[in-house]
Amino acid sequence: MALKCGIVGLPNVGKSTLFNALSSGKALAANYPFATKDPNVGMITVPDKRLDQLAELVNPQKIIPTTVEIVDIAGLIKGASKGEGLGNQFLANIREVDAIVHVVRCFEDGNVVHVDGNVDPVRDKEVIDMELLLKDMDTVEKQVEKFKKNAKAGDKAAVNILNIGLKIKEHLENEKPARSIELDDDEERDILKSMMLLTAKPVIYVCNVDEASVNDGNEHTAQFKEIVANENAQVLYVSAGIEAEIAELETLEERQEFLLDMGLEEAGVNKLIRACYAILDLITYFTAGEKEVRAWTVQKGSTAPKAAGVIHTDFEKGFIRAEVIKYDNFIQFGSEQAVKEAGKLQVEGKEYIVQDGDVMHFRFNV
Repeated sequence: MALKCGIVGLPNVGKSTLFNALSSGKALAANYPFATKDPNVGMITVPDKRLDQLAELVNPQKIIPTTVEIVDIAGLIKGASKGEGLGNQFLANIREVDAIVHVVRCFEDGNVVHVDGNVDPVRDKEVIDMELLLKDMDTVEKQVEKFKKNAKAGDKAAVNILNIGLKIKEHLENEKPARSIELDDDEERDILKSMMLLTAKPVIYVCNVDEASVNDGNEHTAQFKEIVANENAQVLYVSAGIEAEIAELETLEERQEFLLDMGLEEAGVNKLIRACYAILDLITYFTAGEKEVRAWTVQKGSTAPKAAGVIHTDFEKGFIRAEVIKYDNFIQFGSEQAVKEAGKLQVEGKEYIVQDGDVMHFRFNV
């Protein structure tokens, strides 16, 4: 399944530098507002040591990791909800992503101008939050008016939908994002989902820091973490500058040596990718054979047929059974045949819930 994360933030907070480090694309990274006018799209491979370890055992012709689509969205300014700057374009692009990676500037650098004159990540966050809220209020207002017309006829279902709409409207008017609203049942959740609200999308905050603050943060990050403490959102410290340097290195050995010299265990982009997976409840399963060892992404809680459908719709339609090897068992015994001989291969039916790390083979008939 395709996962699309949108990188957002005010102009000159480091969005495009981070995008360049994340993806194979090369967005314009410049020291002036609106360097990014059109959304840049890049595909990044998801690092997973399990895939590499499986490949070492199987020795396939190809190794195919799963991917994440990253979109670098035009910088936002105050008034975007009314079309200021590139507001309309920004809001249209962000509506298409599954999760928001909100970059805030937490470093001082006199050579990199800030659109508002000084560094204040809390203020920057509030600017974007308010613009998204204002746009959502406008969207919900239009939806509620439509619900009112349908409810005038006295239809019970229409009246119930109107009440749900009014509940969402009141929540937004209290300046709270749609993702924080407490909903009672699936009907309410479906109504909220149908509105395609910007503030309903899950958010990961990335504090773009200087090199010295990557591990422990600084006064800006401390202030920022305090203000988002009640949001139940993940906050990452990443130096876009460091990530850009890592991306320029050619070999894995060079990158590992660079990280060691910087006192870092891993690249910040790896942490960000895992955070995207977690916030969207995604897991990875594997297929392993002589032709290829491959990672696949599915929603947590997916059944075996649904997972099979990620490979091809025919696999789901004609699903018969799934042969499942737990990753730890595959590594322990060293091969599919050895797992079978040890009696550790599971044969599962349509109700099986796929687990993160499962190595699977599907039997189907169409």
